[in-house]
Amino acid sequence: MDLPDGAKRDEMNCSIRGCPGELERRTITHTVRHQGRLLVIDHVPAEVCRVCGEALLAPETIRRIQQILDAQPTPSSTVPLYEYA
Repeated sequence: MDLPDGAKRDEMNCSIRGCPGELERRTITHTVRHQGRLLVIDHVPAEVCRVCGEALLAPETIRRIQQILDAQPTPSSTVPLYEYA
């Protein structure tokens, strides 16, 4: 997703029907269930809608997340998990 020096990135519109927002590059916290466990991956690059918050991940980002899940590295920290019942 990086652009060459001096290149401008065209604004992309949100893909949610009826949302007038445009996407901007941010980092997000991505949560995924993998092999029955809930995993949280922080600082994931994404295009996020300024209006509704919808996040779009690039194919290379998805591949990197899959590599992380396949490697099962030791987590940098753990967090409590609460049930909403």
